Amino acid sequence: MKGLAIVRLGVDVPYEQAWTLQRRLHARRAAGEISDLCLMLEHAPVYTAGKRTLPQDRPVDGTPVIDVDRGGQITWHGPGQLVGYPILRIDDVAGYVRTLEEVLIQVCADFGLTARRVEGHGGVWVPGDAGHGLPDRRIGTIGIRVSRGVTMHGFALNCVNDLSWYTRIMRGDVGDAGVTSLSAETGRRITVDEVIPFAEKRLAEALGAEPYDLYEEDLA
Repeated sequence: MKGLAIVRLGVDVPYEQAWTLQRRLHARRAAGEISDLCLMLEHAPVYTAGKRTLPQDRPVDGTPVIDVDRGGQITWHGPGQLVGYPILRIDDVAGYVRTLEEVLIQVCADFGLTARRVEGHGGVWVPGDAGHGLPDRRIGTIGIRVSRGVTMHGFALNCVNDLSWYTRIMRGDVGDAGVTSLSAETGRRITVDEVIPFAEKRLAEALGAEPYDLYEEDLA
């Protein structure tokens, strides 16, 4: 069985710092210098805009947004949200996106929460209740880039983050629905540290790999 290195970068990681590290590791993976790996972290608060972001999607109050080279729309990252950046060699982009969706669905199930895909919308959603006027609520997002057969960027799962950050986004993550978190849905505080082992396990299983820890300093 192949290995999947898990690199835990910690909390309050500046987005630009992680993006620079991703690009460096992507180049090394594409060159065959390193094996598949996944960065796991919590960002310092930041809005990032993918390639499908429209002008009206951006915060109306002028809040800074970092334009990035992934797919998808505008989103928020910050404390209390698990972000995973798998850097892998793949040969099926659509299949890989479905794999990441399934990983998030399984992680939610590990905490007793039902989540699903919603046709026509990206990410992973907690089902609503039309009879009670409750919309579907997005709990996880996916935005990737594939170059030279190697992935970067990845997924985000809301664990215990402040959901008010999303109110500044006109469309994108919010749209006509809502956003939620594991903690909001289960009624108990579920931290990123609690979720990471489940995310590592589910991702490795989905990729047919064996996870192992790797430290950032070992990547130099």
